Amino acid sequence: MKNLIIKIFVLMIVIFNCLPVFSSETKEQKDERMKWWREARFGMFIHWGPVSIKGTEISWSRGGDRKGGSEGGLGSAIMPAEEYDNLYKQFNPVKFDAQQWAEIAKDAGMKYIVFTAKHWDGFCLWTTKTTDYNIGNSPFKRDICGELAKAVQNAGLKMGWYFCPADLHDPDCNTERHAKYLVRMRDQLRELLTNYGRIDVLWFDYAGHNSAPWDQVNTYKLVRTLQTDIIINNRLDMASMNDYWAQRVEPNADYYTPEQRIGNFDNKIPWETCMTLGTQWAWKPNDDIKSLKDCIDILVKCVGGDGNLLLNVGPMPDGRIEPKQVERLKEIGKWLEKNGQTIYGTRGGPFKPGTWGASTYKGNSIYLHILNWQGKDIIVFPAFGKQIIKSSLFSGGKVNVKQQNSGITVNVPKESQNLEDTIVVLQLDGPASDIEPVSVIASGSLAGNKPAKASNVYRQDYSNHGPDKAFDDDFSTRWATDSGTKQAWLEVDLGENKKFSRVLIDEAYAGRVKSFELQYKDGEQWKIFYKGSGVGEKFTVGFEPVTSRFVRLYVSDAADGPTINEFQIFTDK
Repeated sequence: MKNLIIKIFVLMIVIFNCLPVFSSETKEQKDERMKWWREARFGMFIHWGPVSIKGTEISWSRGGDRKGGSEGGLGSAIMPAEEYDNLYKQFNPVKFDAQQWAEIAKDAGMKYIVFTAKHWDGFCLWTTKTTDYNIGNSPFKRDICGELAKAVQNAGLKMGWYFCPADLHDPDCNTERHAKYLVRMRDQLRELLTNYGRIDVLWFDYAGHNSAPWDQVNTYKLVRTLQTDIIINNRLDMASMNDYWAQRVEPNADYYTPEQRIGNFDNKIPWETCMTLGTQWAWKPNDDIKSLKDCIDILVKCVGGDGNLLLNVGPMPDGRIEPKQVERLKEIGKWLEKNGQTIYGTRGGPFKPGTWGASTYKGNSIYLHILNWQGKDIIVFPAFGKQIIKSSLFSGGKVNVKQQNSGITVNVPKESQNLEDTIVVLQLDGPASDIEPVSVIASGSLAGNKPAKASNVYRQDYSNHGPDKAFDDDFSTRWATDSGTKQAWLEVDLGENKKFSRVLIDEAYAGRVKSFELQYKDGEQWKIFYKGSGVGEKFTVGFEPVTSRFVRLYVSDAADGPTINEFQIFTDK
């Protein structure tokens, strides 16, 4: 009986914490509140703090006991906690210029900035009254958050704070004195949301617990009382790594946050990919930064998936954003000056992102962003119910579009193709929003978009790792199995008997698959038509033609949970 009472009590707490703070907000009101964010599509993330002196990762390079989560260091933990926690005594970024930062973001075509007011390490980049561990006690002394908020707002951009609820430096956080910490945490939020004018975004981070002890109801209530139109991400409610991977959005949050990966197509729930321009969040000397082509591909695929991109820069210890990062950002901005009409204010679809590229739409116009022609001049898109009344290249040039019941053939000669992004504009006789989103099988695989099944799916996460991800013609998505899986199968239904003579299999983590069989279904019996000892990257094999409706990849032995990017099936005529 006692255990039952405890379980009921815990359940009531969970339910209470999930109740919406402002349940009276209608869908129309929420859509209006989110409108600027959905139209912006592109923002700047800034990770900065005293750790930039060392050029290592923010918070994750701090060793010692981590009071914000489990015992042990964060990530690489290459620096003793005592050394890390005293870096602020040397932190004097005399070349910090908030107006310059805002101008860099604006020149890049970004519409909002999210700044790390407080990361996991607990250092506050504003002159807070809640702790001495803040910028006011550094040699620099100036209120960085205050200066940045003013500059961003004056530049006509939207301002957001990153705020980690966990605090590695606070002696009360996640201890028996945690209640005292929560008072201090909310006082910090009160300062950030009261002292700096309108704040448009609050970006909480997941705090690495097996619970989420942040008194969410009162925390959300405080935030939404102080800034009624603020937009909040989903991480305050995360209580485990399962929550992190599932990326659910509870009633008090507004959007979810895939990290260092492009989110899957989702036009129902708002999402935003956060990704680094370099290889780590904080500044790293001699870091490799993404090429302009990579940045354009990422932005287009995020927006084409109906999400936003929050692209991160890490300023240097002297306060400047590194010149080579600035140069890349300006290049992105120049591209957006020419092509922003196909990005800002658009929705993703109706063709889902894939290796070929992505599409966006606005009103009666579809913008096909063809990022990879794969050596061809032609891509065939699935047919839809609207009539194409006009087609053109956004930047000028030749394009031939042929609409038939079997599909839409887009032909752009090589001399008119743009290596960065060939944008084909389709003008329709009605709203593009009426068209059901669908993947483009540019490879010609017989298995593309066909119904699929699997023996196992990683953590039952079908939205991110289901069997369909191996048949969507997109090498950036994958079917995955649980860790420790030694045997598994992946099956596709071609819809009718098809003759095929070649397959391509791309393994996400090469070397996991030790042996496998390719099988086809004959009546009720599975028959083997090929055996292999390993897969690896883009494994291709031809064989005598096989005719069947059902095809299966059977992994008979794996070192650890097999995971497959693509399983493509072809007929070679």
